[in-house]
Amino acid sequence: MRLLQSLTGLLLVIAAVSVAGQAGFPKDVHPETGNRFPAVRTGLTPDAFGPGPIRQYSAPVAESMTAVNDYLRRKSGLDNRLVELAILVTAREMDCVYVWTAHEPAAQKAGLRQEVIDVVKYRRPLTKLAEQDAVVVQLGREAFGKHKVSSDTFARAEKQFGKQQLVNLVALMGDYAATTLLLDVADQHVRPKDTALLPVP
Repeated sequence: MRLLQSLTGLLLVIAAVSVAGQAGFPKDVHPETGNRFPAVRTGLTPDAFGPGPIRQYSAPVAESMTAVNDYLRRKSGLDNRLVELAILVTAREMDCVYVWTAHEPAAQKAGLRQEVIDVVKYRRPLTKLAEQDAVVVQLGREAFGKHKVSSDTFARAEKQFGKQQLVNLVALMGDYAATTLLLDVADQHVRPKDTALLPVP
């Protein structure tokens, strides 16, 4: 019986390594998660990819960040289209392929036009964007790229959103910047069935 269990375990390891190789994952990346953390639950799970399963290694972090994310995305009063734009801006400025690939379809579903998405994706000029969209993109570009936001950009953003919603918008970007950092450390890859949607160097 022990021999059978050992052989079964060995076959599972070989299969996992084979899947990882087929997906093009590095040696330290687990095929069931697509990152450096094994799945928290024993055995393979239907979908253990992404930041949620990684955060399960620290239950208080998972609980707190899930609550913050839920508030900022769904309960803060920010329009869903602008929520997705802010997430895409963060993913682009942080070069996070995983977050971008997850959220470009969500942004399209929320009503964000492909022309706006492509301005962010390819870092194009903002001249053809509506003021509200342009402000969100500019705010993210300055905050992440220059680590400083100009007085003009701040004034434009405050005029568009007011103080509370501006704080919510920036907090949303910060939430996804923290997510991106976690994914970078874990070397998170997109699911093998997905096509990466963000061009990165």
